Amino acid sequence: MEIHSLYELYKEHFLVDTDTRNIRKNTIFFALKGANFNGNTFAEKALALGANYAIVDEKVYQTNSRIILVDDVLQTLQKLANYHRNQLEIPFIGLTGSNGKTTTKELIHAVLNKKYHAIATKGNLNNHIGVPLTLLSIQPEHEIAIIEMGANHQKEIEFLCSICEPDYGYITNFGKAHLEGFGGVEGVIKGKSELYTYLKENHKTAIVNPDDKIQVEKTENIKKIFFDRDKIQLKGTNPFLSVNYNSNTIQTQIIGTYNFNNITAAITFGELFNVPEKGIINALETYVSENNRSQIIEKNNTKIILDAYNANPSSMKVALENFAALEEEGQLIILGDMFELGDESEKEHQAIADLASSLQLENQYFIGEHFYKVTTAHKKFKTFDDFKSYIDKHPIQQKSILIKGSRGMRLERALDFFK
Repeated sequence: MEIHSLYELYKEHFLVDTDTRNIRKNTIFFALKGANFNGNTFAEKALALGANYAIVDEKVYQTNSRIILVDDVLQTLQKLANYHRNQLEIPFIGLTGSNGKTTTKELIHAVLNKKYHAIATKGNLNNHIGVPLTLLSIQPEHEIAIIEMGANHQKEIEFLCSICEPDYGYITNFGKAHLEGFGGVEGVIKGKSELYTYLKENHKTAIVNPDDKIQVEKTENIKKIFFDRDKIQLKGTNPFLSVNYNSNTIQTQIIGTYNFNNITAAITFGELFNVPEKGIINALETYVSENNRSQIIEKNNTKIILDAYNANPSSMKVALENFAALEEEGQLIILGDMFELGDESEKEHQAIADLASSLQLENQYFIGEHFYKVTTAHKKFKTFDDFKSYIDKHPIQQKSILIKGSRGMRLERALDFFK
């Protein structure tokens, strides 16, 4: 079936699904394959659960007229998403970067929603499957789209740009994330900058942080809009971030000076799309972080900064520095392994342990196989279960705590220690 014909079926309800555990009525089911599953085998089940059509790429599963055979289900999903994107006459914002993508996306969404019916990537649907699903979730009533693009190797951002074709692009930063896949920091810069290449080749616009020398250099010959540092300035963090904006003070509910650029990006996009000043301020003051990202949780008179959504050397460094700057009594850090660092893993974990020591944070716990190998005067545990066994015998007494580690470490489990 040609894409334009498939698009006519999609337009009946503007719904697609890939998981029979969450099938919606009248959807189109795309039978994707994975390492341990074959979606083709669920085509008939999807129809029975309410799907109007199922897309398969193995002829043996084309058992009735509502099961449509294509050469490759994933490629068809991607092509349909791009076709849909090109029917939509709305602005598309593309976001990537090593740290802060999700927070920045949510802040921009909150601001733009004050004037427009905006849609943004949900959760971390930011890869070669997530981006198409995000595009196909855009309904006729939406007026602007914010698409988060993640990558752990080169050419991935280039490919995602070819699907979502952003009109505006912003790279949060270039940091030490996914070093294994990118082949080092220079590989990260090259890979993320594929967004700039797309913007340049297609005469689109980059949003640029003038304090980031790499961003300035990489956008030298690109149409761009700089952050306005004359009207947007950091006021302070104690622990929540406050920002001076024109003659106003924005008192946010997010922590860390590292979020200042994320706030600035949201203001910049708000001004670009003519969101009223009051709307921008209200959006930023009422935004609350969720999903284990820099959340402040109060439990039994203990203040916990939970930042267990993700971690890499760059985000770990700024989190530690921000926590130390709070200068509160009885501080404790609980740090978990950082993944996907490849050959740099040993060096980067030791650097974080050394940084923690230099910041004179008296109470430190390190968890995971990588941190277990570092040299430190503080407690380290090979597994979370080992850590739990220790805490069961030595309950935590400190009242100001930072918890940070990669998603796979699931350090939010430590919250159970503070019932």
